[in-house]
Amino acid sequence: MKICKIYEIEGIVQGVGFRPFVFALARKYGLRGFVFNTSSGVHAEVEGDEEIFADFEFELQNNTPPLAAVDTINITKSALKNFDDFKITKSEYSSSKNTSISADMSLCSECERELRNKSNRRFGYPLINCTNCGPRYSIIHTVPYDRVNTSMGKFKMCPKCEAEYNDPRNRRYHAQPISCPECGPVVKFYDLKGFSTDKNPLLYLVCTVKEGRIAALKGMGGFHIICDALNEQAISDLREKKRRKTKPFAVLFSSLEMIKEYCDTTKEEDDALLSQVRPIVLVKKKKKCELPDNIAPNIDRIGAFLPYTPLHVLLLDMLEKPIIATSANISGEPIITSKEKLVTKLGGVIDAYVDFDRDIVNFSDDSVLQFASGQSIFLRVSRGVAPKFFKTFYKCSEKILALGAHQKSTIAVFNDANITISPYIGDLESVESIEAFERSIDTFKKFYDFSPTLLVCDKHPSYASTLWTKRQNIPMISVQHHYAHILAVMFEQNIKDEVLGVAWDGTGYGDDGSIWGGEFFICGLKSYERRYSFKPFKLLGGEASIKNIDRIAFSILYPQKDNPAAAAFLGGFTEKYLLEQAYEKEINAPLCSSVGRLFDAACAIILKQKSVTYDGESGLYLEVLYDKSVHERYDTIISESGEIEYADWFLEMLNEKPAVAASKFINTLAALIVDFAKKERKKVVLGGGVFQNRTLVEKTIELLKKERIEFFLPKNISPNDSSIALGQMVYALNHL
Repeated sequence: MKICKIYEIEGIVQGVGFRPFVFALARKYGLRGFVFNTSSGVHAEVEGDEEIFADFEFELQNNTPPLAAVDTINITKSALKNFDDFKITKSEYSSSKNTSISADMSLCSECERELRNKSNRRFGYPLINCTNCGPRYSIIHTVPYDRVNTSMGKFKMCPKCEAEYNDPRNRRYHAQPISCPECGPVVKFYDLKGFSTDKNPLLYLVCTVKEGRIAALKGMGGFHIICDALNEQAISDLREKKRRKTKPFAVLFSSLEMIKEYCDTTKEEDDALLSQVRPIVLVKKKKKCELPDNIAPNIDRIGAFLPYTPLHVLLLDMLEKPIIATSANISGEPIITSKEKLVTKLGGVIDAYVDFDRDIVNFSDDSVLQFASGQSIFLRVSRGVAPKFFKTFYKCSEKILALGAHQKSTIAVFNDANITISPYIGDLESVESIEAFERSIDTFKKFYDFSPTLLVCDKHPSYASTLWTKRQNIPMISVQHHYAHILAVMFEQNIKDEVLGVAWDGTGYGDDGSIWGGEFFICGLKSYERRYSFKPFKLLGGEASIKNIDRIAFSILYPQKDNPAAAAFLGGFTEKYLLEQAYEKEINAPLCSSVGRLFDAACAIILKQKSVTYDGESGLYLEVLYDKSVHERYDTIISESGEIEYADWFLEMLNEKPAVAASKFINTLAALIVDFAKKERKKVVLGGGVFQNRTLVEKTIELLKKERIEFFLPKNISPNDSSIALGQMVYALNHL
C-alpha cells in the first residue's frame, strides 16, 4: 500500500549536504516527493510503498552526512499527492529563524586528495572545500545559509563550479563557499615593506619562516602568528615582541606521525587530533626532543594540532617541519580577522603575512582540549565546535539573552525552545574585547531576527557584561556565578536531582559581596545552599594579587607570624611593611575564598614563585611536580559553619620537599570532594576553571570511583567561565 509522510527535521541540517542526502536516500528506495530548507531546518514530503519506510527512516536518522546533527524528526502522515519523481525544491523561509548554525570544519579527506592530485582542476588550490568541510560560521551574515548571505556572495561562480553547485549528486551541491582557481578568492603574500604578490604566495611565506622571521597566516576564523617551532631564537623574538613571557605557544604539525616524533600521545588524544574539529590538544612532550623549551617554559606538555585548512596543509608540506601557530591578537583581545587590523596592531611583531579576499564575518579562535582519565576537558570551545546548539523542552515565550561572565566570555540565546551558545569571545578587559562582545550579540540578533525580551547576567556589579546589561532598557535578572557553573553541567548532563555542586575557580562574586571560588553547594535546578567553603583570606592589593601571587601566600601566613618558618618566609618580602599595613588596616584587601588563589599561594611557597603571567600558570607548575607515589594528604579542620581551615597546610609546605608538598596539596583537595560527597550522599557535579587542572581531575576521579560515587564533569562545554552563559540561561528558564 502506498502512503505519504511529511518529515520536519531540525538540528544542524543546513549547509552540510542534508538535502542531497535525503535526495539520494529517496532515490535509493524508489520513493517520490521533494525536500527543501525551511527557517527551522529541513522539510520533506515522501511517497512510496509502506514497507519501505522503516529502512528509509532508519538511514535518515543514523546514516547522516558527516557534519549533520539531527536533533528531532517530526513525522506525520498525509494524503497521497502522486508525485512522479523526487526533487530538491526551492527553500521556503518564514519570518521566524531558528535553525542552528554549523561550526567551521576542517578540510575533509576527499578535498585533501583532490588538493594533492595533479590531474584535478583544484590541485594546489588553497581554498578548496565541499559540503563536508570548510567555512560555515566564519563567513555567514545571517540565516538561511545561502551564498548570498555569506562573504562568498561577491564571487561569481565559473560554469564548472556552478554545474557542481547545482548537481544534487555532487558533493559540492549547494556548498556555499564553492570556488576554484578560476573564480575564487585570491591568496596574496605581503611584507611590511610594501611588496605583495599573488604568484606563489606560500613560497614567500616559507622563505620568511625558514629565515627565522615571524609571519602571519589567515586561517578559518582569524590570523595565526607563525614562526619556526625548531628555532629557539625565533620563538624568543616572538615572545619579546608579543610581550608573552611564559604562556605556552601552540605548535602546528603536518601529521600525527610528526607529532609522535616529539610527543607521547594516548589513543584518545590521537583520535581528537585527527577528528574533523582539529582542536589544539594538550599532550606530553618527550623528555628528549628537538622542540625548544621556550615553547612552553617550565611545563612538560605542549598544545599540538594538525592542519585544518588547505592553506595550512600546503604550507606544512613545503616546510616539512612544525611551526608555532598562535592567535594573532594583543593579549586578552579577540583574534584579528582583517589585514588592516593585523598591520595596525601587530606590525611591530610580524615581518610578512598571507591573506585572501574572502572576508571573515565572524571570528573564532582554535578550540583547545585535554584529557584526564580518558575524559575530554575543553579549555576553549570555539572553531569546529561552536556555535553550540541545544534543543530543549522548555516552553517559554520569552526571547532570552544570557551575557556570560567577564573572563572567557561567551553569550547564549534562547529562541523557540533552542539554546545557542556563541564561540569563545575572550576576556572583557579592553575596548577591543568589549566591541567584539557587542558584535557577537549583534551577530546572533541578525542570525535569528532576535530581539531579546529578557537579559540574564552575572551578579558581579563591575563585570563589563553586567554593566552592558544594565544599560539596556530590557527586564533583567542576575545569577550567582558559581551556581551558574553547576547549572551548566547539570543541563548538559540532563541532571534533575539535587547534587553536591563543587564550583572551584579563581574569581566570582559571592552573595556576601566577597570573592568566592571554593564552593560546595547543595543545589537543584531552582535553588542552592552554600554548604561548605574555604575560609576567606585577604587579597592584598586587590587584583594585583592575582599576578603577584606571593602576596596571597603572605596573607595566608601572616596570622602565623609567630611561627619561625612563617616568620622567615614573611621576612623575605621587601615590601613587608606595606603588606602588613594593608593586612592590619584592610586597605584594598578584599576577602577571597578561591581555590584558584590557593593554588597561587601553594606555588609561591613551594616554588618561591613571586608572580605569574597567565591564568592557570600556578596549577601547571604544581602538576609538573606531582608525584603519584605520594599518597598523603594534609589534615583539615572544618568549622561548625562549614568553613575549611587550611593555614596548617601552608605551614607544613614551608618545610617539605617541593614534590611532596605539591602532591599532598592536590591530594587534599581531591580528598575533600570525596569526604563531603560521602557525608552528603549526593551525586557530584564539578564545575569552574580549577577543574581544568588535569592532575586534580585525575586524582578526584580516582578517589570518587574508588568510593563508587557518581560524578559529572562538563563534556562539550568548558568547566571555565565560558560555560557561565549557559548556566545563566538554565537558571532563567527554570524560574519562568
